[in-house]
Amino acid sequence: MTRQATKALTTILVFLLLGFAASALASIAHAAEPTGQVSYHTVDVDGVDIFYREAGDPKNPTILLLHGFPTSSHMFRDLIPALSDRFHLVAPDYPGYGFSAMPGVDEFDYSFDHVAKLMEKFTDVVGLERYSLYLMDYGAPIGFRLAASRPDRVETLIIQNGNAYDEGIDNDFWEPIKAYWKDRGAVNVGLDNPWWKNVKAAYQNPNMSNDDALRFLLTLGATKWQYTNGVADTSLVSPDTWGHVQPLLDRPGNAEIQLQMFYSYGSNPPHYEAWQAYLREHQPPTLIVWGRNDEIFPAAGATPYKRDLKNLETHLIDTGHFALETHGDEIAKLMREFVTRNTRPDDLASH
Repeated sequence: MTRQATKALTTILVFLLLGFAASALASIAHAAEPTGQVSYHTVDVDGVDIFYREAGDPKNPTILLLHGFPTSSHMFRDLIPALSDRFHLVAPDYPGYGFSAMPGVDEFDYSFDHVAKLMEKFTDVVGLERYSLYLMDYGAPIGFRLAASRPDRVETLIIQNGNAYDEGIDNDFWEPIKAYWKDRGAVNVGLDNPWWKNVKAAYQNPNMSNDDALRFLLTLGATKWQYTNGVADTSLVSPDTWGHVQPLLDRPGNAEIQLQMFYSYGSNPPHYEAWQAYLREHQPPTLIVWGRNDEIFPAAGATPYKRDLKNLETHLIDTGHFALETHGDEIAKLMREFVTRNTRPDDLASH
């Protein structure tokens, strides 16, 4: 072969190699990007229509996302597409929340025990056999019931301002709610601390009933407060949040549902010891991503988990109750790394 022909062949090979490398890099970059496609479904669970959001390949590790009060699966609207390239994500709405059915309190048992059982049946209906659990606010007592009932199904826990210890509800906010658990007709019990004095002053009612005080938590002002309190830059909080939540809270009959759930929350502390025993016995790898400025579930509730868990990673984030609204990208990155590291190798085979 002549020197000129050799040079030409070398040039061709270089171009081919460069083209192959560029194609491979583009493929890798594409694979690293979230697919972002979310689908929306409604299924019948024990005669109740349950709405849920879903994204990602069901062959991939599943993350079951359990929302808090007063929101719904809407709180995961950005997190789901951010993780859907690597995980299968499912986020249901509880009865009375979001787009799920809202039977009246005389038709449905709005208790944490019942809602948890319904969510467990939901996992059966949609075919979830193993999953990581994202527990936030109300999602914690619901999710811990699922985990304690079927510990073999739980691969990891992601806990975001979700409580399982007495320390987490030992603050001013919870005083009148604890009194409500004992007596729904209580008047001005636990309402004379700094947090609730402001509410009584706003209503110009120095002798407010506990029921009326808790109804304040269903107002637009309280909803906005939950999203913005403890947030350094409130411009990062989308008004889509209370724009979604408040019209649902304002539906006729929904206030009674929320008050029943406030009352039922009193059934959760007696379970704390059993949930802590579950953590000690089964040692689920756990990631805590907690808004440390939360006045409802303050950081004091995040600390005790270290007493019972060995594989624990804790991040106290400089934000409030709904940490995903301001630090969603950070939380998604932490989840991606943690769940990948702690999920069974055969579940990640497709990657």
